[in-house]
Amino acid sequence: MNSVSFFDYYVKIYISMYNEDENKFFYHPLENIEDTEDFYAAINRKHLFKALSPERPYTYWTIELYDQKNGIRGGGGLGVLAADTRRVAEEMNVPFTLITPFYPFEPKQRIIDGKAIDEHLPVDYRKFGFNYIDKVSIKCCGNLCYLDVIEKKFENTRILSITEPNFGELYQGMSGGDHRLYQEVSLGFGGYKALKLLGLRPAIMQLNEVATFFAALARLDELASNGMDFYEAVVYTRKHTLYTNHTLVQAAEAEFGYDQFERFVFPNLKSLAVKKWLKDKFINGRIKLSSVTIEIAELRSGVSKLHARVANYKDLAGNKVKFKAITNGIDLSTWVLPEILEFYKKHEILDRFGLPTDNYIDNLDYLTAEKIRELKKIGRGVLNNILKSRPDQNGRILEFAENDFIFDFKRRFVDYKRPEMSFKNPMRLREILEKRSAHYILAGRVHAGDETMSGKLKNLLETVRRDDYLRDHVHYIADYDEKLAYGLSVGSDASVNIPIVGLEACGTSWEKDVANLDFLISTHDGGVADGNIDYYLNVSGANEEEELEALYQRMEQALEMSANDFDLEFGLKRQLETFLPVVSGARMLRDYLDYLFPA
Repeated sequence: MNSVSFFDYYVKIYISMYNEDENKFFYHPLENIEDTEDFYAAINRKHLFKALSPERPYTYWTIELYDQKNGIRGGGGLGVLAADTRRVAEEMNVPFTLITPFYPFEPKQRIIDGKAIDEHLPVDYRKFGFNYIDKVSIKCCGNLCYLDVIEKKFENTRILSITEPNFGELYQGMSGGDHRLYQEVSLGFGGYKALKLLGLRPAIMQLNEVATFFAALARLDELASNGMDFYEAVVYTRKHTLYTNHTLVQAAEAEFGYDQFERFVFPNLKSLAVKKWLKDKFINGRIKLSSVTIEIAELRSGVSKLHARVANYKDLAGNKVKFKAITNGIDLSTWVLPEILEFYKKHEILDRFGLPTDNYIDNLDYLTAEKIRELKKIGRGVLNNILKSRPDQNGRILEFAENDFIFDFKRRFVDYKRPEMSFKNPMRLREILEKRSAHYILAGRVHAGDETMSGKLKNLLETVRRDDYLRDHVHYIADYDEKLAYGLSVGSDASVNIPIVGLEACGTSWEKDVANLDFLISTHDGGVADGNIDYYLNVSGANEEEELEALYQRMEQALEMSANDFDLEFGLKRQLETFLPVVSGARMLRDYLDYLFPA
């Protein structure tokens, strides 16, 4: 590929902001990158010009994409990460195709009588700039199932999707049920056919979680059925496939039965050798997709250093699988307040690619308490604008003064993240908030059908309702999404991130908080464990009682530090010192390119 002829333009870096008048995100041009050669040279990967091209892109497969600007709403961190990865690739001018389903329905959440209730709303891809390409078909249950191929093209990346009117919602049905298998087979076989329809040949296939296994299976089948020796086809597929695992425990994964594969999978395979290879992977008539994904992908990555070290996955021979640690990063231009990002670049804390400079630690001295308060004031205004259309559980429209202290807990409401932990001792929480008349904002979606967490949320809100002070200072904002996540990241003062240690693979919400100058109150888990435990407000203890006390002490400490210029500067600079190299999405992309395309 000729870098001058193809990359003869400048790629704009954009900042995602909330536009109150248009009630949507928009992208604001910030600066230019001279050309892709600069980025490739910066990461010592000039040979990528030969490895990647528009016709031979980096392909990224995900069952979930959370990208509201482009009309696709996911369920959590996996989808947000997918959107960020594509945006970073666009900014760095890396040919990149993201393949994902477009679900024709999405849930919207409301709180009724203290319980999270989902509404199901139709979504039209044409309203978000997707173009219809053609149809492809797969075979399911003795029938041909036709899938629409749609795409949205950017300058050097694209979102390629398959969809059909009865495709349903993300994660519809039971995890081991027929409809879920139909969605995954559609993504794999249908998505691979969509690539071929556009004349694209994957330079690499990154499989995000095991739901995308069938994409690699489709490639293996194509190679084997077109005359390549089966074992050569296996070797080729394995060498060009990366399995990125986002969970810690293989045992928690759903299984499928042989009869389900007879109806949904085997009919889509042309090669008898591939069919036999797959059939041999069943044990007692059942199959775990993680087992076969591990077999079909020679390259494997975990999403934090801790995750790669402790992930408990085994291959079919019973051997523990090793994962390469590539910690998730965020697209700084989407998630960081523009004025903060501009400050980082002006003072050479970050370079133009979003990577920390060689002397970024020294340059953090430019970050004074006065500057921090100035930047946080701007972020508070952004949050207040977003909250104008987001009432709390009592129907109140919230508006916070610049000197109001805000704690937030914003992440999926699942058991191991412990959203209810701060409320174990309501009187103690009240005493902490009363010190500065502080507020505590909760935001997070309860997955449909999760009665345990729905019940915990209802009990939590009832605890708040019974206390006059907490009722006025604790706010649950329903229907958590990207806009609210952004607003809380730039507008809060301290973020509470307290997963049970050993259960969080990475997490990225905390990364947005650190980059936006919030105090991080967290257990040493997931991606947080990439950093120095002494450089943030760590929550730890020998048991849950000790952890709870540590949490309350750290909340009190955040209040005290924010009120003192020296402590404010020292605390936030220490966080940035240990975490800026971690949170950078450009660093994440560099690490993937380094692993996938070694010099």
